[in-house]
Amino acid sequence: MVSTASTSLKPPSADTLKSQPFGKIEPNSTKYFAACMLGGIVACGPTHTLVTPLDLVKTRRQVDPKLYTSNFKAWRTIFASDGLRGVFFGWAPTFVGYSFQGLGKYGFYEVFKHEYGDNLFPNTNRTLVYLGASASAEFIADIFLCPFESIKVRMQTTMPAYAHNLREGWSKVVEKEGISGLYKGIAPLWARQIPYTMCKFATFEETVHQIYKTLGKPKESYNKLQQTGVSFLGGYIAGIACAVVSHPADVMVSKLNSDRKPGESAGKAMSRIYGNIGFTGLWNGLPVRIVMIGTLTAFQWLIYDSFKVYLGLPTTGGH
Repeated sequence: MVSTASTSLKPPSADTLKSQPFGKIEPNSTKYFAACMLGGIVACGPTHTLVTPLDLVKTRRQVDPKLYTSNFKAWRTIFASDGLRGVFFGWAPTFVGYSFQGLGKYGFYEVFKHEYGDNLFPNTNRTLVYLGASASAEFIADIFLCPFESIKVRMQTTMPAYAHNLREGWSKVVEKEGISGLYKGIAPLWARQIPYTMCKFATFEETVHQIYKTLGKPKESYNKLQQTGVSFLGGYIAGIACAVVSHPADVMVSKLNSDRKPGESAGKAMSRIYGNIGFTGLWNGLPVRIVMIGTLTAFQWLIYDSFKVYLGLPTTGGH
C-alpha cells in the first residue's frame, strides 16, 4: 500500500541558506510559492516554444490527416515555402500562453499540495494528495492558457493563416466573437489538461520515489546534480504516460478550435466531429506527441528542479 501524505519540505541547511541568491526562503511560505511560480514560467514557456515545430505539424495532422504524408515531409514543405519562421509559426502565443500556464501549474501545485497534504487532509494517501493538488492547479492554469491556446490553434490549422501573429489573432477573435471567443475551447482544454497534469505530477512523484527506493539510499545522500538527473528520468517516464492519457482530448481541442460552427455548442460540436473522425481519429498524431511530450516533460522537470536548486530549495519528490 502506498504510504500516507508526507509533503512537508525539510528546511534547508545553514550552508544552503548562505548560498541562496534571493535570501532565505522558508518552505511553504508566500516567497516559496512565488519562487515556484517563477520556476514554472522558466520551465514551461521556453520548452513549449522550442517544440513549436513538432506542435505545428501534430496539430495540422490532427485536423487533416491527409495534409502531410509524414512529419519530415511536413517540415520540408513548410520550410520550402515559409522558411524557419514558418516552421516556428505560432511561437508567440505558445510562449506567452505556456508561461502563464507554467506559473499556475507548478506554482499552485505546490500551494495545493501543502494545503491538502499538510493542513486539510494530513493523513490522506500520498498519491491522492498529488492527484487533487495537480487537478486543482491545472484548473486555474488553463484559465490563464486558454486564450493563447485558442489563438495558436487557429493560426496553425488554417490555410491561409487566420492571423500572422499574436496581436492580430487576439484582435480578430475579440472583434468578431468577443472575449468569450477566446474561451470557447475551455471545456475540452480542461478535459485534456487536467487528466494530463494529474498523470504528469502523480506519476512523476511516484516514479521519483521508486527510483530512490530502488537505489537504496535517501534522496539527501545524493548531490544536487544526481537529484536533478533523477528528476529528468522521472519526468520522461511521466511524460510518456500523460501523452497517452490526454491525446484524444488534445485532438478534440484542435478540431474544436478549427472546425466549430458559429453558435454551435461544445457538446454538439464534439458529437459531430467524433461522428466524422471516429475512435481511431482521436489517436491521430500520437507517436509524435509521445516524443514531444516525453522530451518536454523531462526537460520541464529538469529546469524546474534546477531552478529550485539554484534558489537553495530541495528538488521535487523523493520523500
